[in-house]
Amino acid sequence: MSAPTLAEQVASFAAETSYDDLPDAVVHSVKMRVLDTIGIAVAAAPLETSRSARRWALEQGGRELASAVGVEQRLPANLAAFVNGVLAHSLDYDDTHLPSVLHPSASVVPAALAAAEKHGADGRTLIRAIAVGLETCVRLGMAGYDHEARNSTFFEHGQHATSICGAMGGAVAAAVIAGDGETVLHSLGVAASMASGIIEANRTGGTVKRIHCGWAAHSAISAVELVRHGLTGPPTVLEGRFGFFEAWLHGRFDPSAVSEGLGETWAVPDIFFKPYPANHFTHAAVDAAAALRAEGITVDQVERLTLGVPAPNLRTIGEPIEVKRAPETGYMAQFSGPYAVAVGLLGGSGLGAGLDDYTDELAQDPQRRRIMDLVDVVADERCTEIFPRQFPAVLTARLHDGRELVQEVLTTRGGPQRPLSFEELAAKFEDNAARTLAGDQVDALARACDELETCTDLAALMRPLTTVDPLADPAVGRTTDAGGSSAGATPYPG
Repeated sequence: MSAPTLAEQVASFAAETSYDDLPDAVVHSVKMRVLDTIGIAVAAAPLETSRSARRWALEQGGRELASAVGVEQRLPANLAAFVNGVLAHSLDYDDTHLPSVLHPSASVVPAALAAAEKHGADGRTLIRAIAVGLETCVRLGMAGYDHEARNSTFFEHGQHATSICGAMGGAVAAAVIAGDGETVLHSLGVAASMASGIIEANRTGGTVKRIHCGWAAHSAISAVELVRHGLTGPPTVLEGRFGFFEAWLHGRFDPSAVSEGLGETWAVPDIFFKPYPANHFTHAAVDAAAALRAEGITVDQVERLTLGVPAPNLRTIGEPIEVKRAPETGYMAQFSGPYAVAVGLLGGSGLGAGLDDYTDELAQDPQRRRIMDLVDVVADERCTEIFPRQFPAVLTARLHDGRELVQEVLTTRGGPQRPLSFEELAAKFEDNAARTLAGDQVDALARACDELETCTDLAALMRPLTTVDPLADPAVGRTTDAGGSSAGATPYPG
């Protein structure tokens, strides 16, 4: 008898892993990711791109089966997943796996939520589905990670691994809810023909990246529904001669990343939460500058600031330096090393920096511009050695009195070495969700996520989210947001 294919191994893992098989750390991590994803989606609802996605979904019609943030009527499950996935990925605030540089939850959680609501699943089933979906997504991403080059082969080919692998992980999550191992296997086979995403917009502009996780979740649900109606996929869909890894990675992949320790070693708890709503490469810069502020250093004392970062990060947050020192919008500020230093030195909101720190007005604030003018961004050899398992930074401040102070941040906050507690995630959630929800609704949602395994009515959990930012007639005015255009952004796949 021939050995099982990679897809067959994934399908067996997903189908045979029960809720009771999940380590406590995985269950806890999944509940935190549901809380985080919902909060980000709620905060993103007023963006014009979010409204566009919701209007498009409403225009499609169909059976009302699942809930979407900011859409009062229920939608077909794949369209609800689309809307929630778009919103979850639109603020550059969603979680990150390293070193694959995937954002797994923004695709997998919306797909699982829609499938669970459609099929009347309970909280334990939802947690199990998200866990195996996230694990699948990360393992496929790591199969495409080049250890020698220390970079994702997906990324080098211009592919957005987040959405490509997210469609596959989302399909596994939805299939676990909707069927058995055969459903998972064929759903992988079908979703592989739907997985997509290119990241050219990060370089030269456009808002299309914001729909990537939504389309991945839409593809995931659609694949499972097609399988339930009789469509099938190839068992060799991953490693086959014309399969997933050949198509995306030209056959350069590590099969052991998919299969080794599957069901025994879990990547889910090690996915990094983002404490700050900005490109992940900038986070250590915020922390390093905040450490200077904690020592009593003020802006008036500083003559020059040098931000050392991994060499691969330089093009993202430090080049061209004249642009990074003078971001035009809040969105551009999210990708600026000098701006991150300004946020940390002045003191940010939330967990150290929040959405209120990344606005068009603050990006052009004279005081922040004055700080940014003092910042050089350079490659640091030690940071480069650590990258990409961490996104470190070393900040050197030369003061007017001749002193030189150095702050090193070599581990990224929100990861396993510097984890965020549930209380800290709840604070991030409150800061996000309170922008569009009443205080009692925010508290109730946080409690519901903390006790997700006891939930028996996921539709009731989602219902308060459907009324945020009601859609007006599209002919009556249009609002713009700081992220309306990503022109001048960078080739970070985030």
